[in-house]
Amino acid sequence: MSLTAVGGRAAVVLPDNVLFEGGAGEKVRRKLLDEFDLHTILRLPTGIFYAGGVKANVLFFDKKAPRADGKPHTSETWVYDFRTGQHFTLKQRPLTRAHLDDFVAAYRSGEPPSSRVESEDENGPFKKFTYDELLARDKVNLDITWMKAPALDDADSGLPPEVIAEEIVRDLQSALNEFTAIARSLGSDVDVPEAQVE
Repeated sequence: MSLTAVGGRAAVVLPDNVLFEGGAGEKVRRKLLDEFDLHTILRLPTGIFYAGGVKANVLFFDKKAPRADGKPHTSETWVYDFRTGQHFTLKQRPLTRAHLDDFVAAYRSGEPPSSRVESEDENGPFKKFTYDELLARDKVNLDITWMKAPALDDADSGLPPEVIAEEIVRDLQSALNEFTAIARSLGSDVDVPEAQVE
């Protein structure tokens, strides 16, 4: 945020925990909403980065000069959920630019955010939240979800078994890596080789 010049724009990829952790994270989120115009959050699906199980978001914001009236720069934030019901892998089903066409159309680059339209379906991917709604959330939590994932037992929306198995392996590997890091930070001399997924 501090590297962005007044009048500048930024899009920053951040892991989920940055959007909901308390303490310093909450202070940074309040500053982002007050001193910047956080106009869009894109919730990314898992499986698009090399680290297994990483859940990330892209935050789009503009830096503006301080307001004389002391009011926050963010009036509303649009959240596009590109995670729920989406499944990508690095090899079998990689994310391509075409997958983002709906987001790009909804974002309406070059047009004011006031021209944007929420999804007609309440379970649709694009929704707006006011500054007051965001501030009222516990710890100014910006990890916002509302969409319901397709039921896995629904034959029309069920995932192929190999996709489910791959997601389980990625989640388990990610958890093992995190526990290994914790053990090492506590002084343990644990040495766990990374699993090789074919």
